[in-house]
Amino acid sequence: MDVIIERACGMDVHKDNITACIITPEGKEIKTFSTKTLFLIQMIDWIKERRCTHVAMESTSVYWKPIVNLLESEDIEFLVVNAQHIKSVPGRKTDVKDAEWIAKLLRHGLLKASYIPDRNQRELRELVRYRRSIIEERARQHNRIQKVLEGANIKLGSVVSDIMGVSARDMLNAIADGEDNPEILANFARRTMKKKKDELRLAPKGYISPHQRLMIKTILKHIDFLSDQIEMLDQEVADRVNKYQDHIERLDSIPGIATRMAEQMLAELGTDIKNQFPSASQMCSWAGLVPGSNESAGKRKKSKTKNGNKYLKSALIEAAHSVRGSKNYLGALYRRTAAGKVRNVQES
Repeated sequence: MDVIIERACGMDVHKDNITACIITPEGKEIKTFSTKTLFLIQMIDWIKERRCTHVAMESTSVYWKPIVNLLESEDIEFLVVNAQHIKSVPGRKTDVKDAEWIAKLLRHGLLKASYIPDRNQRELRELVRYRRSIIEERARQHNRIQKVLEGANIKLGSVVSDIMGVSARDMLNAIADGEDNPEILANFARRTMKKKKDELRLAPKGYISPHQRLMIKTILKHIDFLSDQIEMLDQEVADRVNKYQDHIERLDSIPGIATRMAEQMLAELGTDIKNQFPSASQMCSWAGLVPGSNESAGKRKKSKTKNGNKYLKSALIEAAHSVRGSKNYLGALYRRTAAGKVRNVQES
């Protein structure tokens, strides 16, 4: 088999140590390094001394990130490869060390690199993903406070559409502070909620204990803290994507996609989408939205979607669900496609 890369380095990356194998025309050399920064720098110096031009490693959790940051700063070309792809390449994987096997595959050009964006986009990704996790945590706290109210038989959620709206929030604060007079609680209603005063007088009548009041107060404080963090991250993300405002506005103009979702798509896909993903089908496949092909004897069988970028996948699914009831073209396409899939399942 032809050698495409003369000086290649393969790495087996773990949490506490890294085994690196360099293969050059002069021979093979294997060393193990600690993952502490001092030893990572020594490893990079060792790679540079051996004049390696390419480095490959498996995408093991987040352990590859510090190495990529150092290789990127030294302008050394690197490949972060899906572990499943390496396993699918036939060879003596059980008889040789992982680092040596990766180095051999790299030398012969048998590895396909995963999409690794530049440092700025990686930082934006971390911010956007962390913001999403906080938003999901806040939603969990909203559900938790609803459970506490139901446990006290307070039916506020049956009257108000948003348990954390202005009127409902004032009522919750009063309940947490010990107020249990339905008339006083109903007077917190504002604007259109004033029309429901009769219902609001009945809803707070329950059996709330001191520990439930404490839980409500604690959850409300936690929600306020999370909201402050989300607002801070919103500002940071907005500052970072300011130069891509045209891309954000273009995505925002699509039904079902709002500003936050547009920022998440930009963080996951980057701005050079055309070169990274030549077609929409390839992008959807990378996101894990395209089912596999399973056909035998002229019959198509059911197949599941493969794992992909779960953050982009969830954002696109959320966008699709948000337009399913709309009267535009995308809503009609969603309903037609969904009906066809249901029909195929019933026929099979």
